[in-house]
Amino acid sequence: MTAITKKHVHAPRKMVGQRTGGEWVLDIFKIFFLALVAVVTLYPFWNIFVVSINDATDAVRGGIYFWPRVFSTYSYQEILGRPAFQHSILVTLARTLIGTPLAVMCTAMLAYPLARKDLVGHKFWSLLFVFTMYFGGGQVPYYMVLKGLGLLDNFWVFILPLVMNVYNMILIRSYIESMPASLFEAVRIDGGNDLVIFFRIVLPLAKPILMTVALFVAITQWNSWFDAYLYTSSQDLKPMQSILVEILNQYQTGASTSQQMAAGKTGAATVTPDSIRMAATMVATIPIILVYPFIQKYFVKGIMLGAVKG
Repeated sequence: MTAITKKHVHAPRKMVGQRTGGEWVLDIFKIFFLALVAVVTLYPFWNIFVVSINDATDAVRGGIYFWPRVFSTYSYQEILGRPAFQHSILVTLARTLIGTPLAVMCTAMLAYPLARKDLVGHKFWSLLFVFTMYFGGGQVPYYMVLKGLGLLDNFWVFILPLVMNVYNMILIRSYIESMPASLFEAVRIDGGNDLVIFFRIVLPLAKPILMTVALFVAITQWNSWFDAYLYTSSQDLKPMQSILVEILNQYQTGASTSQQMAAGKTGAATVTPDSIRMAATMVATIPIILVYPFIQKYFVKGIMLGAVKG
């Protein structure tokens, strides 16, 4: 009797790299969802830019979505051509370039001792700084303090009040606390003091969180305008955002609008409140957008690691 050998038939196995239909559907859904998020996020900004480079009187008709109908840069010329605005750019650049590194360094120098568990009164000092995040003296006492220090109508009123932020200090402190204590002990065994540890160990290793805090401070300095209204009266100390607000207010008045309509009837180049608003938005935000890609990798890493402890 002949033995009949049967070959075992196995179900086809999934090969390495082979994707199932469910995985393809999931990938397509993720791509579609991310594309939708990108459109919803970027389109408003793109539309603002398109309207800002379109002729102001033509933009009143509406219907401008993806591309300008009548190209014009007169709104930008109206803003950038003002001597007061040109000077305000220098003020904003100065307060940003001076205030950002100074604030980062002072905040890091405060965060380092507060990250040390052997600091005398460690919990007390930590709670004291956290207390200031929830309770303040108020605007009037704050104004009187600045007046007593001689900072009113002074450029340093833009720098010194923002030189330390408790939230940024907590981020840096948490990042320093995540560093291995054995690293600091090794430096002390080699004869290094706290200055050596701070400048040669902490600052290089804390570069991601320092760049993150620098971005926060730079955005705050760049966008600040209300402090100029409260603490300065000199036109030479007005930052760029303050001048933009003044220009917007000027073109919101009925008189300015009447003049614009009259200019539009005669065929002269004109602007509208909407065109000025769009152009001002672009002027204020484009520099920050151009800087962000260069520090994005530090921002993502720094904000994640700096928030591990709190």
